[in-house]
Amino acid sequence: MDTPKNCGHLTGLLLLCALLATLSETRASQIHYIVLEETEKGYIVGNISQDLGLKPRELTEHGVRIIFRGKTPLFALNPRSGSLVTESRIDREELCAQKARCLVNFKILVEDRVQLYGIEIEVTDINDNIPKFHAENLEVKINEIAAPGTRYPLPEAVDPDVGVNSLQSYQLSPNDHFSLDVQTGDDGTRNPELVLERALDREERVVHHLVLTASDGGDPRRSSTMHIQVTVLDTNDNAPVFAQQIYRVKVPEDLPPGTLLLTVRASDPDEGSNGEVTYKFWKISEKQSPLFQLNEDTGEIAIAKSLDYEECAFYEMEIQAEDGGGLKGRTKVFISVEDVNDNRPEVIITSLFSPVREDAPQGTVIVLFNAHDRDSGKNGQVTCSMQDSLPFRLEKSVEDYYRLLTAQILDREETSDYNITVTATDRGTPPLSTEIHITLQVDDINDNPPVFSQASYSVYLPENNLRGISIFSVTAHDPDSNENARIIYSLAEDTIQGAPISSYVSLNSDTGVLYALHSFDFEQFRDLQMQVKARDSGDPTLSSNVSLILFILDQNDNSPEILYPALPSEDSTGVELAPRSAEPGYLVTKVVAVDRDSGQNAWLSYRLLKASEPGLFSVGLHTGEVHTARALLDRDALKQSLVVAVQDHGQPPLSATVTLTVAIADSIPDVLADLGSLESPASPGDSDLTLYLVVAVAVVSCVFLAFVIVLLAVRLRRWHTSRLLQASAGGLAGLPASHFVGVDGVQAFLQTYSHEVSLTADSRKSHLIFPQPNYADTLISQESCTKNEPLDISDDSRFPIEDTPLVPQAPPNTDWRFSQAQRPGTSGSQNGDETGTWPNNQFDTEMLQAMILASASEAADGSSTLGGGAGTMGLSARYGPQFTLQHVPDYRQNVYIPGSNATLTNAAGKRDGKAAAGGNGNKKKSGKKEKK
Repeated sequence: MDTPKNCGHLTGLLLLCALLATLSETRASQIHYIVLEETEKGYIVGNISQDLGLKPRELTEHGVRIIFRGKTPLFALNPRSGSLVTESRIDREELCAQKARCLVNFKILVEDRVQLYGIEIEVTDINDNIPKFHAENLEVKINEIAAPGTRYPLPEAVDPDVGVNSLQSYQLSPNDHFSLDVQTGDDGTRNPELVLERALDREERVVHHLVLTASDGGDPRRSSTMHIQVTVLDTNDNAPVFAQQIYRVKVPEDLPPGTLLLTVRASDPDEGSNGEVTYKFWKISEKQSPLFQLNEDTGEIAIAKSLDYEECAFYEMEIQAEDGGGLKGRTKVFISVEDVNDNRPEVIITSLFSPVREDAPQGTVIVLFNAHDRDSGKNGQVTCSMQDSLPFRLEKSVEDYYRLLTAQILDREETSDYNITVTATDRGTPPLSTEIHITLQVDDINDNPPVFSQASYSVYLPENNLRGISIFSVTAHDPDSNENARIIYSLAEDTIQGAPISSYVSLNSDTGVLYALHSFDFEQFRDLQMQVKARDSGDPTLSSNVSLILFILDQNDNSPEILYPALPSEDSTGVELAPRSAEPGYLVTKVVAVDRDSGQNAWLSYRLLKASEPGLFSVGLHTGEVHTARALLDRDALKQSLVVAVQDHGQPPLSATVTLTVAIADSIPDVLADLGSLESPASPGDSDLTLYLVVAVAVVSCVFLAFVIVLLAVRLRRWHTSRLLQASAGGLAGLPASHFVGVDGVQAFLQTYSHEVSLTADSRKSHLIFPQPNYADTLISQESCTKNEPLDISDDSRFPIEDTPLVPQAPPNTDWRFSQAQRPGTSGSQNGDETGTWPNNQFDTEMLQAMILASASEAADGSSTLGGGAGTMGLSARYGPQFTLQHVPDYRQNVYIPGSNATLTNAAGKRDGKAAAGGNGNKKKSGKKEKK
């Protein structure tokens, strides 16, 4: 009949608990719930998602989790329903023992917010334990002379429950001699006592059997019984008495097992067995009993197992002393355990955010951890620290939680990972500490552009290279990692002579190796300038540029080219003239050659390879000038053949040869007669006068006819020569400066030679006469001639004859003469010396070549002549007045005057030891002829 009532009461209690759990939110992030003990696993304690202001599905997204410091987690989160549920069966007595209010505290962490919420769960008691006696049977010995009203303490029953569910009452089975009296102590404990109501008579009854029942106040009520056997003894009128009613002792928790704590002593004035006292535990809990041991004979209490302050700091027990007559005495023992610093701090990492971006702002949370110590007082106070010189700082969060934050902006390129040691130290004596090691990886961002190993690159490649050959390798370094450090190389868009740079060279985008796509020619390209770009593969990409100059090195791949004398043609006989009166050192002609190479490969040397009359002629080693080595003799042949070799200074050297034909005669008729005699020698015969007359008439007629033909050819040759000059100028203009390399001069100036010829005519004959050699170093400007003078006939039909009238020769202008310091060559040295040395500075040679090109172009287009202006060598029209002769090499070494042993140098006439002639030394008409 009581079951419905009890069920209704329990239902009401559960509803009350649920209502309290619903209204259990506290302020300042403290949430309170109530749950009954002994609930099964999965029991819903409360709706945690609603209390946190989150939806159930957001619990996982925000990283909501429980931080429980206990050994076994009691509660868990249900991510589907957003509820807080029990993880296992909860026993309030195991958690809180006899505490009136049992509270379980833990934290809930919202990880992405780095926010902690305190959770307090009150575990309410249910009547799940019955009152229990220490022993089921008790023997009580009472002397038969005991007076009625004597009280005998009985063991207490223990009920772990609290409140109404704890022990409430005792009942004794009905009998005639004994009654039960329950005394309530100051601490609220109920102590049952057996009261003797009637005197005992051992002879009447030796043993009395009683039943003591202990009951709690729970619903349903629970109880247990203990059988009491009362043995009636003979007379023993003195009970043992302890020296102290209460024994107190304080011991440190680190005492080893077997250590004596204290000794209790009781005295009994009786004699014999009635005075012999034995000791035993009278009241001690089941958990405390294994920790202590009592000597029944001496009353010594020792430690049986190690004590632990953190488990229990205070022990209470009762010791009973009983004599041989059955009389008993009791005392209480209080043992206080003092804490020692025997526990190291515990550090638990709650959250670790690794890796962290190197651009994370200052104050970014890296680690959240808990540091606590199970000891108490100063032994349980923990301080945390970390090693210095790290870009981090420690900050205490709430209670015993700490945060590790960044103190500055990180740089992965400087340090890619950090080994952080956090030390938690208590304040005990001696202090104990615990270290945890945290490895933090720094995540890279693309904050460094590629950097080349050099500020610029200069690469040298010999010409005539193989196609596809590897030229050079550029290298850039990026201190970033992974994709941010993967470098791609490329060439900047550019053009060379109208073609893209990519058609000449190719750059491997992965390795940075530069390949040649063409076989380069130094005479076409001197250098190629390009920009190499290196970019990484990060996001966004970063790049850098570097300048790379590819210098083409010259090789000796061009043989010397002989410009003068040219091969005989219909316009040129290829014959050079030398008068019989020529003295030693007379300049016969000059071999002019150029080499398309540059530098040492274009330095030319001349030597006489073969001569029909050895020892008669000599060739200048560096100038190519052909001089007479001795005076001409009558026995010397009228026609001399010379083979001159021109060789460069390359490795290996290349050479070319030219054959010169030198005719020895004093006048043109002599030349014709001598050449005729050379071709068909006169046969001996009678010197008949008629034959002489016929020959004379024939000669005069031939000369007159030749004169007429020459006059007719002048016009045609003028036009033809102008065309040739234009074509030649065009050909020369198309060549780079390095192609006009010579030892002492330039192609354009090497083609100009001066001969003075006088023409007389009468009604019957005309003939040409060679004048005396003119050693005046005077160059007559073409513009200085007038149209009133007769034509000038060159001594070599290969030279074009201008139809410009001649004027008397002008006095020499001494402004064009060079000082010794202005002679061509390095640092003013004289290059024309046979024993001289070549310029050893390639840049001086190339500067000379550039001068040659400018002068050759000017001479070819007819814009200026050698006499274009005083001191300017005809260059003023192109370079302006500021370009004086001190900037131009002396090209007069390449000019010779047939019929004279003089060469135009900076000291006129000194080559043959004669003084320079005056400007009017020869009043015969003269003109300047150009030879190609």
